[in-house]
Amino acid sequence: MGVGRFRRRFSLSRVGLPDPRTQGSGNPGATNVMRVGGKKAALLTLLGDLLKGLVPVVVLRWWMPELPLVWLLAGLFAFVGHLFPLFFGFRGGKGVATALGVLLGWHWLLALLVVAVWLGVFLWTRVSSLAALVAAFVAPWLAFVMIDNRLMPMMILLMVGMLVFRHRDNIRRLRSGEEAAFRRDKRDGE
Repeated sequence: MGVGRFRRRFSLSRVGLPDPRTQGSGNPGATNVMRVGGKKAALLTLLGDLLKGLVPVVVLRWWMPELPLVWLLAGLFAFVGHLFPLFFGFRGGKGVATALGVLLGWHWLLALLVVAVWLGVFLWTRVSSLAALVAAFVAPWLAFVMIDNRLMPMMILLMVGMLVFRHRDNIRRLRSGEEAAFRRDKRDGE
């Protein structure tokens, strides 16, 4: 099966939604899917991306609990695979939901604290990218404080570096004051 056929077969756009890679910001993540397809499509995208990070970690953590390096690497590779997917020409999402799934698998309390930071910043600013970046910067510091093993915080720091790289356009727009905030409109009810 070619890359194009794979794209068409496994995409929310097959159920009548516009392809987020050709609409809005061009990003396949939940934020852009909400803009082009509504809340339900965004929720499905968020859940799928979150599970992409969570499932490999949970399965390997259950199967090999005595080998934390294996399930830590599984989470890191799931995250990298989301950012640079082979079947989409290495053009993937920005990694926020997948990183959250990985964190949930690694350390659920840390993940909940990071979500609380994201939610606080988002409710204050209504800017999803800013909330994601602030939560990402807080995550490794929380990990260093909460976790005795230094390997997990170092991997989180590596993921944050990649997440910031993927958000470089958002950072430019934030600095210039052009980054879009969420507004309530008719589509919010979908």
